[in-house]
Order: sequence, then structure tokens, then C-alpha cells
Amino acid sequence: MAKKPVIGVLGGGQLGRMLIEAAGPLGIEVVVLDDANCPARQINLNSKHVTGSFKDPEKVRELARRVDVLTVEIEHVNTEVLEEIATKGVEANGQWKKVQVHPSWDTIRLIQDKYLQKEFFGKQGLPIAKQLAIESGKALRESLQKAGQTLGFPFMLKARKGSYDGRGNFKVDGEADFEKAIAEMGKLSLYAEKFQPFKQELAVMVLRTEDGEGKLRDVHAYPAVETIHEDSICTKVFYPPRKTSADVSEKARKVASDVIRGLKGRGVFAVEMFVLEDDSVVVNEVAPRPHNSGHYTIEAVPYMSQYKAQLYAILDIVPPSIKLQPRVSGAIMLNILGGAQEESHDKLVELIESLYSDDMDVFLHLYGKSSKPGRKIGHITVTSYSPDTNLEQLAAPLVKEVNQLRTDRINASSSQLRPDAPSTSQPSTALSSSSRDTKNPLVVVTMGSDSDLGVLKGAFEVLEKFRVPYDFTITSAHRTPHLMSELAKSAAGRGIRVLIAAAGGAAALPGMLASETTVPVIGVPVKATHLDGVDSLHSIVQMPRGCPVATVGINNSTNAALLAVRILGTSDDKYRQAMAAFIDAMCVEVEAKAARLSEIGWKAYLEK
Repeated sequence: MAKKPVIGVLGGGQLGRMLIEAAGPLGIEVVVLDDANCPARQINLNSKHVTGSFKDPEKVRELARRVDVLTVEIEHVNTEVLEEIATKGVEANGQWKKVQVHPSWDTIRLIQDKYLQKEFFGKQGLPIAKQLAIESGKALRESLQKAGQTLGFPFMLKARKGSYDGRGNFKVDGEADFEKAIAEMGKLSLYAEKFQPFKQELAVMVLRTEDGEGKLRDVHAYPAVETIHEDSICTKVFYPPRKTSADVSEKARKVASDVIRGLKGRGVFAVEMFVLEDDSVVVNEVAPRPHNSGHYTIEAVPYMSQYKAQLYAILDIVPPSIKLQPRVSGAIMLNILGGAQEESHDKLVELIESLYSDDMDVFLHLYGKSSKPGRKIGHITVTSYSPDTNLEQLAAPLVKEVNQLRTDRINASSSQLRPDAPSTSQPSTALSSSSRDTKNPLVVVTMGSDSDLGVLKGAFEVLEKFRVPYDFTITSAHRTPHLMSELAKSAAGRGIRVLIAAAGGAAALPGMLASETTVPVIGVPVKATHLDGVDSLHSIVQMPRGCPVATVGINNSTNAALLAVRILGTSDDKYRQAMAAFIDAMCVEVEAKAARLSEIGWKAYLEK
């Protein structure tokens, strides 16, 4: 038997993991580029794994040297290096070899820009919402006004690149929303889209095949499914769609097939659509890879799940007469999203393990990911072979528990514990009520003088954002040493976990507090009237052995509060998860800025 080509995958999350699960029984070797302990790597322990970022050109070239064909698990990749590998090749063992890329690098590049993606579909006569490119910089406000005049209110303001799972969307109800929209999304490349008052969301997975010359062979569509989105994340998928006529489902299937027919490359694609009140169908967006809405096919279409279809398409071995029809009469997919606590989903898993019905099969998939609030950590698929079975009723205990996870997550204010990146559609996490707690604070912020108060504004904002119970006071090490000593000595007994102390000049306060308490002390050097705060910095950082003070930069109380949250997170999981989400949000923000800089150039970027 001839050895099958080796497939390289950029990205090793849950989609890569399930692709490898499908590849194993087929004898197909898959090599992944991602972190050393990514979900895909956990079950794919071959020696060819490439550890690193799938956005790093050199790492992508290294992967290409080890495989025969490349594909992607996520579309946010470096298409320039993929173009180079597909057209010029990559040097391996002193020779150059070209490595196929599927889907095609130019298809991935097109889909990365949602505005250009929709423009492309519109020129093909496919149904899309009316849209308008939004100018940046000083012209942004005027461009928003033009969008309101052209599209009417409300309209959707969307990021052209780098957004997923609801990030990068902002509903503009009127001109009063312009300031908030500019503040949250003004640094991104944007477009406006006419608001679609849809009654249902459908998705169709489409398998695309082509010959060795890059000419289309055929497209094969799975049936339409209904997708339910909550908190901007897909939470449930229903096959067949509920309260949807066969005509509408077939219309969606045809539109999806036409969308993918016009693209390039082999593989499976997801087409997400809106169903409007008049039963017309509008294309929302396309993903050039396996998709959340297609997970149900693992059990419902076992002879050709979306993952097996991806492998077969890439290797060009799809049977020409294949029909992608489920073997079951009904299926429901439920996403497992991280709850308020790391172990919140344990009860759901126990329920799945104990649930049995003659008329329903239950399948659990966990992705090997640590749990964070709202993070996709697994999914459940339930199926039935009998058309007489009320599958939704049988699955009700699972749906109830999944919904309870969401309710608990919201009640625990986990959404407030996840500081928003500028690319999110949600409003700022600033709270209507303060988290100050004078009776049971976890963090106390103190200063040597009220003149230091302005420096501490950043610390207060962070503590409010993370919902940390805190208090504040003034305790001068020189003028009120008795108050300072009382605060230090009573801190541990009061349940205070961290002290933040700001001081300038001689800056004795943080060190004196540290000498009289077992509670961690974080010092904030304040820029006083002389020496630009360097004297304060040296005073606080140069503590004698045995009296440590964690010292941040001059006037940098923001970092002091963030460090306090990290300290709290060592023993309280909600703060640890909140900090992890904060770090993720910073990553999204930087990537969006990098994409924007690359797109418009340094001059235009500086003028905005």
C-alpha cells in the first residue's frame, strides 16, 4: 500500500485535535505547528511536531520541510509565507520543494478580510447585506455619519480582520454611539454593514474538490443546521433546523454551495447565514476550515465527518458520487464553555456519564484545555435514529445543565472579570457600582500624602475592573507612624491579602509597612519635585535583606494593581482566570494593531 502524503496543520487547538482523531484510523500522518502542549499535540506524539507560533514565517517553513501538503486550523495565519511555499517552494536538504496549500493561500487571504470577502461574494451575485468601507483616523467620524445616512440606523460596525466568536462587532444605534464606537474600535480597520433583523441563523458545511491543475471538480454540501449564539459564541447546533421549512434549508444549502464554488483550493468550508423574516437567506461569513457547526457530523455522518472530509479533500481522494447525508434522524450539539470556576463543568460530565436512553446516544468530547470562563473546552453531541423520537426533550437535562453553567458564569460576574479588548462588541467592563469594601477588603491602597492620589488612579481602575474588594487611606510613615504601624500589624488579621503603598521622595512608607506585616507589600515610587522619581524608586527597591517590597515602575500604579490581582489568583481561581483572560485580550489588541499598521502603513497610522 502506497504511503499517503504527510499533512501539516497550522494550529493545534480543538479542531486540529479532532482532525488527528480522524486521521489515526485512516493511517494518515499529521504534523502540527503550535505550542508544545496544545490540544492536538496531546494526542499526536510524533517526533515531527513543530513547537512555536503558526504566525512565525520561519516556523511555517520548518513545518513545510517536514510535510507534503499544508492546511490550516484557523484562518488568522501568515498568508505571505504560504504563498511563498506554494509558488516558490521551501529549501529542504539543499533542494527546493513546493508544498501544496489547501485551501489556497489566496482564498485564506480573501477570507481574512471580511469586507473584501463580502465584496467578492456580492460581485458573484450572492446575497449579502449592504456594506460600506469605513475610513480611519480623522475621517472616521465623518465616515460613520455617512454609514448612518447610507445604511440607516442601526448598523453594524465590524473589524475587517482578526475577529472571531463575536469579537470585532459593535451595534451602532445612532450618532450617540459614535464616541463609544471610536473608543473601542477606532484603531482597527473597519467596515459598516446594514443591520439584518434575522429570525434564525443557519450554517452549512461544504466540501470542495479540485484537480491537480487547480480546476474545480465539485462541491458537496452537508445539510443546513441551526446555530444558537449566546454572548456572541455558538452554544448549540440543531439538525435538522427547528421550525424551518425544507425549502429554506435547501435554499441555504444551495447558497452555501455557490459561495464555495467561487473560491479556490480543496477542503471543507463553513458558510454562516441569516434567515430573514421573509425567508430569504443572507450570507454572514465563511470559515475556510472545519467549524463548530460541523462537530455533529462526527457521529451523525460517520462515513464522512467534516474532519474525514477535510483529510480526503486535501489528499484528493474524495469519492465523486458521495452524498453527505446524516445516518441519524436528528442531532444536537452543545458546546461546553468554561464556567465560573475551573471545575464548574464537572457536574455536566458526571451527568453525561450517567445518562442513558434507548432512543438517544450521547457522545462527549473534551479538548484537553484548561477551563476559563466562556472558553470552549469541549462539546456534547446527542443523536437519535428514530424520526419519532423527541430528541430535544430527551436532551433537556443536558441543555438545562449547559444553560446553568452560563447562568452561574454570569452571576459570578465572570464577564466583568474579563477585561475587553478594543475589538470586542461588548461595552466596557466599567461597573455601575464600586468594588470598594471598607469592611472586608482584600487589597488596601495607601499613600503618604493626598498629593499621591492622582498617581493611584490607575490602580483603582484595575481593582474596579477585576471586581477586587479594596479600600484606601493615607498613612504617612513620618507624620502618622502610629497609623501606618496599625495598618501593617492588623492587615493579616483583617483578611487583607495585599498592601499597595505609594510614596515619593524619601519614600519610606512601603518599606516600613513591610517591616511590620507578613502581608505582601507592593511599592509604587512617586515622581516628586526632584530627581524625576528616581530617588523614590531607589528608596523602595533597595530594601535590606529580610524586608522585601515588590517595586513597580515610577508612577506605575496600574502594574501594582495587576500584580495584586496575580497574587490573589494564586489562591482564588476567579482572579487567576480573569488575569488569563486579560492577557489574552492584550494579545488580541496587539495583533489587531499589527494588522492595522501593516495594512495602512506607518504614516497613515501616525496620523490617525
